[in-house]
Amino acid sequence: MSKDKKKETKDQIFLLNKFDCPTLISFSGGRTSGFLVYKILEAYDGVLPEFVHVVFANTGKEMPQTLDFVNECSKEWNINIRWLELEIAEERPIYRTKEVSYETASRSGEPFSALIERKNMLPNPVMRMCTQELKMNVMKRYMQSLGYEEWGNVIGLRYDEPRRVATQRRQNDSGKNKWETLFPLYDNKITVEDVGNFWKKNKFDLNLPNHNGKTLAGNCDLCYLKGTKTLTKIIKEKPDLADWWIEQENKISASFKKEMNYIKLVDLSKLEAKQQELFDDDSRSCFCHD
Repeated sequence: MSKDKKKETKDQIFLLNKFDCPTLISFSGGRTSGFLVYKILEAYDGVLPEFVHVVFANTGKEMPQTLDFVNECSKEWNINIRWLELEIAEERPIYRTKEVSYETASRSGEPFSALIERKNMLPNPVMRMCTQELKMNVMKRYMQSLGYEEWGNVIGLRYDEPRRVATQRRQNDSGKNKWETLFPLYDNKITVEDVGNFWKKNKFDLNLPNHNGKTLAGNCDLCYLKGTKTLTKIIKEKPDLADWWIEQENKISASFKKEMNYIKLVDLSKLEAKQQELFDDDSRSCFCHD
């Protein structure tokens, strides 16, 4: 079977993926999740049913290009994307979800900083409170505010990400969540190559460099789950991005990464490229997919 024929078959199968229950589509602001939104929208002939909701949970530490991309997808595809953020109140309920917009969305890490101050601790690879509170719980409260008790949660994990899919499916099996996570891209064997080809042909794209299918600065700009090589590369190109992370570490007198703090990462970013190639790049995955 030719590549064109194979791709055509994938598209035809994907068109069958319609939802018959309340559904949340988690749009991270990356190329893969943008592709996911487009294909689902295409399956419904450009108009989503009222029970399908596209949501972008903003932490305030996404790159400006990510926010521009989400906004452009909304305008170009004529789709209502809900922009949500964590809000921390002084009275109960302490943790709340507020709806913002492209114009009013936080751009200096305000929701993330507020969470750190409230908890008086930093997230780390073991305790990822940022993922839980800034993303998952924000979206859960939004769906509950609409009156839903259970729903399908659609995320853009591809066929070439089987380990991440397996992790999410184990969480499904645990029965702890009010939602069942769905993987249309994985189920239809969509790969990073398919996603890349889509954006090459599209009239607009995420304005962040694509490194072999990876957007290094995607999601939270200097997320502690990214590998040392990735972090030092980003800091070398945009050293001012480290300021917020250093400020949080100084505020709590702790570090996001057990093995080193962000001041050390800044120092490492000043080394020659050949030396930086020796660093590990064992990035860890989280709910904040591409």
